[in-house]
Amino acid sequence: MEFVHKSILLQECLDFLDIKPDGIYVDGTLGGGGHALSIVSRLTKGGRLIGIDQDIDAICAAKERLQKFQDHVSIVRSNYSEMQRIVSELGVKKVDGILLDLGVSSYQLDTPERGFTYREENAPLDMRMDQRQTRTAQEIINQYSEYELYRMIRDYGEEKFAKNIAKHIVIERQKKEIKTAGELTEIICHAIPKKVRATKGHPAKQTFQAIRIELNKELEVLSDSLNGMIELLQPKGRICIITFHSLEDRIVKVGFKKNENPCVCPPDFPVCMCGKQSKGRILTKKPVIPSQEEQEENPRSKSAKLRVFERSE
Repeated sequence: MEFVHKSILLQECLDFLDIKPDGIYVDGTLGGGGHALSIVSRLTKGGRLIGIDQDIDAICAAKERLQKFQDHVSIVRSNYSEMQRIVSELGVKKVDGILLDLGVSSYQLDTPERGFTYREENAPLDMRMDQRQTRTAQEIINQYSEYELYRMIRDYGEEKFAKNIAKHIVIERQKKEIKTAGELTEIICHAIPKKVRATKGHPAKQTFQAIRIELNKELEVLSDSLNGMIELLQPKGRICIITFHSLEDRIVKVGFKKNENPCVCPPDFPVCMCGKQSKGRILTKKPVIPSQEEQEENPRSKSAKLRVFERSE
């Protein structure tokens, strides 16, 4: 299957990145190379794009898509949490812009064997962003304690019926190992009252999100990497982050605020005594969302939010 993924908020990202023809840019979630192609096509001699992704299918698709610009592109299979090390090893000290698109790609969702979808009954419970990882979603579902499942579904899925879903999973896996998306979805449906199922989206959506986040440590990686990425920016350099659910967006929002105003002095202090200085400013006081036209053309863009931070001079 061809790696297809429609780039979300593309023009908005390009406008905020304000591409310099000889600048150095990092796409930390390269995917199929959609955003990257638009960035690298604006570069001239001296300009460079560093693309990072942990998914081998994405790496292969991006290499093919960006082949025309290979003299300006370095592609590395890794997690963006390794960005500082990767950039340093490539001989780069600072960059002019960083882009993260944190959504699951359409290719990943539409390829049943990758195990991200709850719409294919026979899809395996995989959900690995990096297929070199040995643990899968199936192991989480069948090995976590009832409390661990409840905590995961409550915290990462923000699912009102997390406790009941966890209870049902444990009961059913005692009968036989849960192996497919269809089996898990059926268990989830039985754990959610029928009248509630009729009024909300797909009943498995939030639980599948929770498992994916847990397995790939998505929130930990984002939270642990944010300050380091801002440190990588040149003066006036910018970082654009697209999130797709409130948990990610909250981390970015709070992280940007702390870098804009890191002072921890009591509000009644006449002057700052802690010595913590601002790293820059937030350019998006409210997140940028896709236009109505983009949402209609690409329904998967509806939950996207873009936040942008600019490094101080």
